[in-house]
Amino acid sequence: MIDQTRRKPGYPAARIVAPTVVEQLEAHMGLARERGVTRFAPQPDARVVEAVINASFWASLRREEGHWPRISLAFLPPEEAEHAMVLERWLPLNPRELARLAPAVEGPGTHLGVWADGEALRVWGTTRRVPTLCFVLEVAEPGLLVVKYRRGDEFDKYGTIAVLEGERIKVVDEAGGSLPDCPTLLTALLGFEAAAPAVGPTNVLTQLAVSMREHGRGGSLLVVPGDGEGWLASAARPIPYPVTPFADLAGLLESPTEARALPAWREAFRRSVDAVARLTAVDGATVLNERYELLAFGVKIVRKRGSARVERVTVTEPVVGNEPTVVDPSRLGGTRHLSAVQFVHDQRDALALVASQDGRFTVFAWSPCENMVHAHRIDTLLM
Repeated sequence: MIDQTRRKPGYPAARIVAPTVVEQLEAHMGLARERGVTRFAPQPDARVVEAVINASFWASLRREEGHWPRISLAFLPPEEAEHAMVLERWLPLNPRELARLAPAVEGPGTHLGVWADGEALRVWGTTRRVPTLCFVLEVAEPGLLVVKYRRGDEFDKYGTIAVLEGERIKVVDEAGGSLPDCPTLLTALLGFEAAAPAVGPTNVLTQLAVSMREHGRGGSLLVVPGDGEGWLASAARPIPYPVTPFADLAGLLESPTEARALPAWREAFRRSVDAVARLTAVDGATVLNERYELLAFGVKIVRKRGSARVERVTVTEPVVGNEPTVVDPSRLGGTRHLSAVQFVHDQRDALALVASQDGRFTVFAWSPCENMVHAHRIDTLLM
């Protein structure tokens, strides 16, 4: 369709990953059609994907008035966008223009719209909403790009296809979600809910994970069974901040389907998720039950009486080519990670989500197949 790379410096990773991006978008479109979805964003070919990635990579390395650009580009025509601001004169898609525009579009939810104008790709303006399965490219840091697509519901996190960091390419391995003991949270993040709008319990954990990572202070969230108090055997007494079961999130999830489509409900849901995520920044762990009622925060985790210290953990990352490794828990991080490993080992029907200050994020779950704690590194899925 379009090839602008001849007139720009080459970024080899763009050409390598472009066909994979197109294949994954086509696969998601096929799944969406099976679910009855009929309206999609226009799909790019490999040359378009390569051109967008190439221009964005070189833009990411250009400082503009002392700041590195952080931008998001979406491939669609203006008429397919909502809340669109259209420029009278479309701008060429090149690193210089992208870096200059960056200050105007930084922040979540705003994209630069990119579309074909004759034989060239151009930036036509900005938009806050894009259609289902829209190809999106986000510049996160200098040399760090995230290739995404819009899922079926505007409320969902965008699905991640690949992360490019300089010469390194990490392509999300969605087949990893088919493991029999894969947590439902990981399955949702991997993209199997694409184009299937729903705000349910798994979506709560997804949003909590995103919010925990975004506050940047690090934190731990434990999800325990809804009935019983077995988890208390793994908590130091007294608990600093016990809570009379607080059912704000649970109550919102019980709302009828039509209510969940309303802006007021969605805003209330966001505020409730962010409030819980902020609690995880307090020293100690925050505890929710499976009904998403808040039970406590600031909890110090201890080894359950009679339980052995965990000496081995299986570690995986859901990217193509990754092989599971078995390591000592001390290799995973600091006190938060060690405590989460021990907690899941002793409370095998629980889930632990741990965010590091440097942006790493790990989901710990008991693996019945391997008979040990499984650490799922999911930083790539949360970018």
